[in-house]
Amino acid sequence: MTPASWAYAENFVAEDDVLAAARARAEEVGVVPISPGVGSALRFLASVLDARAVVEIGTGTGISGLWLLRGMRSDGVLTTVDVEAEHQRLAKEGFAEDGIPAQRARTIAGPALDVLPRLTDGHYDLVFCDGDKREYADYLAEALRLLRPGGVVCFDNALWHDRVADPAQRDEETVVIRELGRAIAENEALVPVLLPVGDGLLAAKKVWHPEEG
Repeated sequence: MTPASWAYAENFVAEDDVLAAARARAEEVGVVPISPGVGSALRFLASVLDARAVVEIGTGTGISGLWLLRGMRSDGVLTTVDVEAEHQRLAKEGFAEDGIPAQRARTIAGPALDVLPRLTDGHYDLVFCDGDKREYADYLAEALRLLRPGGVVCFDNALWHDRVADPAQRDEETVVIRELGRAIAENEALVPVLLPVGDGLLAAKKVWHPEEG
């Protein structure tokens, strides 16, 4: 794919002023947000799933949250977790600017691996992971518990700046993400796909087994 075609696809779904303002806040506080291509993919998945309950790891300034909420049901609730309460405050500004009722976005400040175990098993339609890359394997384990059968887990930065595809790259984050992809691809309880949008979006559907009810 040529750079021009990649850019065309990446920006195929245009962002509006609310998302542009959220991106400006991200730049101000040094947050690296998801790309428009990843955002539109998340909105698509949330819409296809008719998602009522979504977990997000890594609130940032609300860009991914805005995309997810726009794809979810009108009564859907996003639970978004971040270690930075100030970033969550900025995210709430964007949600308010988009006319999203406050009760539809539940922000929880704290480390993801402290918060996720407190959430309800089998309750969520979608789990989006964009937190500490070194914790991705732990996020997967939590997501599989949290998702309903047929639910989807997604990981941002699945290509990690072109490093994952290069076996010579052996830094900790690259290795963790590479091993995560291998584990998901080999897990017979998951239906995986790796989308070359943004910095790579790895998604997997949790297979429904009749014996599980």
